[in-house]
Amino acid sequence: MKILKGCPATSQDDYQLNVTSIIKNAARNYGTQSLVVMRPDGATFTSNYSEEYERVKRLANALGKVGISPGDRVGVLDWNTNRHYELYFGIPGIGAVLLQMNMRLTAKELSYIGNHSGARLIFVDESLIKVAEAISSDLKSVIGYVIMTDGKLADIETSLKPIYSYEDLLKDAEAEVNWPMIDERSAYAACYTSGTTGKPKGVYYSHRNIYLHSLQVGLSYEFTDRDSLLLLTPMFHAMGWGFPQISALVGAKLALAGRYSLEDFGPIIKLMENEKISFVGGATIIFMAMLEYIKKMDKKPDFSGVRLLSGASEPPLAMIKAYNELTGADVHQAWGATETTPFVTVNRLKPALKDKLTQEEMWKYKSMHGYILPGIDLKIVDDEGSEMPHDGKSVGEILVRGPWITGSYFNAPGTESQFTEDGYWKSGDVGMINPEGYLKMVDRVKDLIKSGGEWISSVDMENEIMRHPAVLEATVIGLPHPKWEERPVAFVILKDGYRESVTKDDILVHLSELFSKWQLPDDIKFVDEIPKTSVGKFDKKRLKEEYKNIFRKGR
Repeated sequence: MKILKGCPATSQDDYQLNVTSIIKNAARNYGTQSLVVMRPDGATFTSNYSEEYERVKRLANALGKVGISPGDRVGVLDWNTNRHYELYFGIPGIGAVLLQMNMRLTAKELSYIGNHSGARLIFVDESLIKVAEAISSDLKSVIGYVIMTDGKLADIETSLKPIYSYEDLLKDAEAEVNWPMIDERSAYAACYTSGTTGKPKGVYYSHRNIYLHSLQVGLSYEFTDRDSLLLLTPMFHAMGWGFPQISALVGAKLALAGRYSLEDFGPIIKLMENEKISFVGGATIIFMAMLEYIKKMDKKPDFSGVRLLSGASEPPLAMIKAYNELTGADVHQAWGATETTPFVTVNRLKPALKDKLTQEEMWKYKSMHGYILPGIDLKIVDDEGSEMPHDGKSVGEILVRGPWITGSYFNAPGTESQFTEDGYWKSGDVGMINPEGYLKMVDRVKDLIKSGGEWISSVDMENEIMRHPAVLEATVIGLPHPKWEERPVAFVILKDGYRESVTKDDILVHLSELFSKWQLPDDIKFVDEIPKTSVGKFDKKRLKEEYKNIFRKGR
C-alpha cells in the first residue's frame, strides 16, 4: 500500500499508544466506578478501577521476579474474573504478550498454541488446573505456573512445577511501578483461531491496534461512564470483544460473569437487574438459551433500554423479536472475527432511516450486521477479485483492512494467500452491502451450498427453521450428491413438548414460505444435540465429515 507523505506535522507522534494508559486513566478519573464479578454460586464480588489498578501495578512488578521479560508470551487459563482482567493490563504493561488460551480446545490444540507461541509462564485458575496438567508435559518453553486461588498454595494438589500463588506474588510485590513507554507496534496480546481449517493460527494484536479499536467501538456504540456493561463473551477469546478495555476507556461499570451455566440463567438475570446493566455482549447460542429460560419465568425481567449484542453466529430474527416482546431488550449484531479484534461493523439504526422504514423493514435491518466502522476499508468481491456494487443484491467474499485488522499470521508460512497484495484480509465470509451501507453476511464461503449450479444460503435457511415455534436450535449443511453436487440437510433440536408432534413435513412446509422447492433440504434430522466449536458456533465441519456419505449410502 503506497503511503503519500505531506508536510511534516508538529504533533508528538512519537508518543506511543499504550494500553496501560487506559487503566491508568480509569483509576485517575473513574476510580470508584465498580467492577463486579459473579462467583460460581451466584454471589458477587465488587472492586473498582482504583483497586484494580493497584493490583495491576503489583502484578507488573511481580512478573519480573518470576522471570518474565519484554516480548515474552504469558499464557492465561481463566474465566471472566477480576484476576483475568488484571492480566489484561499487567502483562502487556511490561512489554510482554498476553496469550489467550481457550480451555475448550483439545489438549493437542492447546499444546500446539503453547509451543508455537513459545509461552514462558502460564496463569491458571484453580478450577482449570487439570487442563494445564493435561498439556504441561508437552510444553517446551514454560518455566512455571501461577495458580489463581483464594486458598493457600500448600493446599493445592497438582503435578505442575514450579508453581506460584497469584495473591502471594501481588502481596509481596512493590505497589508502584514506572511504566515503560512501549513501541505501540509491539504485540499486546495473542489469540489463536479455533483451527477449524488446519492448525490454529496466531493473531498478535498490537498496543496501537487495541487502543484504536477501543476508541472507535466505544465512540460508535456511544458508551459513557453512565453505562453498565456485562461480559458474557469469554475473555479467553478475541480480547473479550474489546469490552474490558472499552469500559475502562469510558469509565463504564463492568460486570464479569465468571463461570456460569447455560442450564440456569437465574443468577445472570439477577445480576443484570441488580447492576442495572445497559449492554450485554455474548454469543448467539447463549442468548438463545437465556431466552428459553425467560419464557419459563412467571414474571419476565424488564430489560427495557438494554442492548444485547449477539455474535459468533447470526441471531435468528425470531429471537430478536421475542426478546423485544418479552423483555423490551434490543437485540442486534455486528460482524468481525479473531483477525479483526473483532469489530468491523456495528448495527445501529441511523436516525434518517427511522422515519422512512416500516416496522417490518426495521426488523430486517436488525438482522443485518451493520455499517462499517470509521477507519476500516471493506469491500465485497467476486471470484475474480472485482468489487461488487452496494445494491443489496450482489454477493461476494468480504475483504477488509485497517488499523486493527491482522496483516499476517504469526510464524505461519503458507498462509500468505489469505491476504491481498494491497493489504486486505480475505475473510472467507460471503456478504452483500445495501445502498445505506449496511452489511449482510450471507454465509461462510465453505458453508454455501452449491446445488445444480445454484447457491443456497445455509444461514438464511437456519434462521427460517429457528423461526418455527417448535424449534430450539437448527443448522444446515451441504453434503456431496452424485447428481446435484451438493444438497442441503438440516439438523434440528425441538423444544420440550414438541418432540412427538412435529414432523419433517412440518418443517418443510414452514420453509416453503420462503424457499423454492428445489432449495428445500433433502433430509431433516431431529437430534438431541448439535456439536459446537470452542467459541459456540455450530461445528459444521464435524457434521460434514460424519454425514459425508449420506446420499451414497442412504444413511
